[in-house]
Amino acid sequence: MNKKDIANFRKQFKINNDLLEIHDIFNVYIMKESSEIYHHQSVPFELLEEEQKELFMANFKKVLTGQLDEKIFELKFQRDVEDNSQLILHQGLLSNNAEEWYGQMLRLVEKMLKDKQYEMDIVITFIRGEYRKPMKRSNAEESSRDAVYSNPFILCSMNKTQDPKKELLFDYVEKEFKYHVVVDPIINLKAPMSGFLFPCFTDHAADVNHVLYSAGKAYELDYHLIEEVLNAEETMTAEDDKVVFEEIVKKVAGDQINTSTLSNVYDEIQRTIEENEEEEIPKFDYNDVEKVLTSSGVQDIDKEKVEDAFKTVIDDEKYELKASSIVPKYTSKSIKIKTKVADIKVSPQDLRYVRQVHFNGKISLMIEVEENTVIEGFEMIPEALFEKGKENED
Repeated sequence: MNKKDIANFRKQFKINNDLLEIHDIFNVYIMKESSEIYHHQSVPFELLEEEQKELFMANFKKVLTGQLDEKIFELKFQRDVEDNSQLILHQGLLSNNAEEWYGQMLRLVEKMLKDKQYEMDIVITFIRGEYRKPMKRSNAEESSRDAVYSNPFILCSMNKTQDPKKELLFDYVEKEFKYHVVVDPIINLKAPMSGFLFPCFTDHAADVNHVLYSAGKAYELDYHLIEEVLNAEETMTAEDDKVVFEEIVKKVAGDQINTSTLSNVYDEIQRTIEENEEEEIPKFDYNDVEKVLTSSGVQDIDKEKVEDAFKTVIDDEKYELKASSIVPKYTSKSIKIKTKVADIKVSPQDLRYVRQVHFNGKISLMIEVEENTVIEGFEMIPEALFEKGKENED
């Protein structure tokens, strides 16, 4: 799933939406002390009160919120795994009644509890429903809702519980202050700790060979859930790809590089991303990296050297780096330049205006600007340092 597919699916999670129908909801309460199921309950989603529906809808949207390869990951199922979760989820998806469905979900919960100790009580929520996407209209008179692609799905959300707040209340009737004590734990639906969607959707087609995994926070992946529960293959995050790319460049070009060359590298990668905006995110193998570095002005680069760098850094010369992961966010101030005097933030597209220069025996950072700089309300007077230097030489 690309970010467009995820966004289209996420925005359907609202009450009374005919493009998304949730059939059943299944909640499982897990005790932290024993890591055992304390209680579980399955009900038709329509029987929930409106306020409950709103809470769960917001929770499901949270599961589907985040950047790809940072918080949300499309994972491929492992093959030849005993008690394979792909089969469990598929059987649950195709089951004809709620009892059979939640029986399959309980099998997943048992895998979640195996060799795992949670720090707090948790609630695992499963829903199964149907996602409908309108087909493109063949003529102006035909309604966009006359024909739809229909895909069943299962979504899981894992949520922490927390102790209720101790509060002091004022009783209007008795005219007295009272200490309010609630012993029931609160289920925190505002910040799911993880979750997943099965199957993945690409445009209107379901992909049962992949599962969409959601972490609680960016780059904080639950590898027990990914590998042992979902039986999915290990994945690389955007952060991992960025580190690999940086190490490969260092191997072939050295640790030092000027801002002009680095700016050219980012520009080349961004151009490739923009050219493939409507398609899948482009990936770079060692051939592509060699072309980017060569066209960016890096000297003494050849394919063999880049291929060897891939083997050294990641032990896989056939590995492909996602282009969107290896370039900082292009239009935002995502590059941080730290010095003893000041910290500066600049976007990759503006990096070309920054230079490190030697002047009067010292290293200086020079930033090209289009207008005079204002500091604390004062407009700075340009200082012709280089002209002074030339005059001194004369």
